[in-house]
Amino acid sequence: MPNISPRLVKGALVLLEPNTGIPMGRIALQYNPETITRSLKPQTPGEEPDRSELLRLKGPPVETIRLTVELDATDSLEAGDATATSVGLQPQMALLETLLYPSSTEMIVNEILSLIGTIEILPMSSPLTLLAWGTNRVTPVRITGFEITEEAFDAQLNPIRAKIALDLRVLSVSDAGFLSPVGAVYMAYQMGKEAMARRA
Repeated sequence: MPNISPRLVKGALVLLEPNTGIPMGRIALQYNPETITRSLKPQTPGEEPDRSELLRLKGPPVETIRLTVELDATDSLEAGDATATSVGLQPQMALLETLLYPSSTEMIVNEILSLIGTIEILPMSSPLTLLAWGTNRVTPVRITGFEITEEAFDAQLNPIRAKIALDLRVLSVSDAGFLSPVGAVYMAYQMGKEAMARRA
C-alpha cells in the first residue's frame, strides 16, 4: 500500500554571505516547533501623530518571532552514532551558538591590526540568517535572544536533550534598503504575504 502521508518539510535557518547573498550553509531543525509566536508593531510617523498623519505608515511593521528549537540525541545514540556517543548534542548546539559569535579568525586579525596601529578597524559581521518556514515564508532575521535549556545528560555530562528558545527580529528594507540581499529577500517575503492575502 503506498504511503499517502504528506512529506514533512523541516524549518531551517539558512546562512548567506551578507554582502553578496551567496549561500554559506543551512541548519535544518531536527523537529519543527509546535508553536511560533509572531508580533508585529506598525511603524507610524510618531507616538501621537497629527490628524493629517493619523493613518500614515513610515514603512513595514517591526516583526518579531519567537520559537523553540528542540534537540534530542536519543535516536543517534541508539544507532551508535560516534559523534553523539562521544559529545552528545554539543556540535548542533555549537552550530546554532556560533551564529552569535564573530569568527575567531576575525577577532585575531582585528587584535593584530589594533596592535600594529591600524587606525580604523571595521566591526565584524555575521552571516545573513534567513528563517525558512515552508516555501512561502522565507525571511531575513537577526537573532536578538538565545536561551538554552539543557534537559538531559549522558554519563560524561554531554547534553543529550536540549531546547533553544530563539528571539528573532525580521530585517526589512527599513533596515538595509532595497539594493541589498536583505532587501531583496524581505521584498519577496512581503510580496508573498500580499499574494496570500488576495487568496483570503
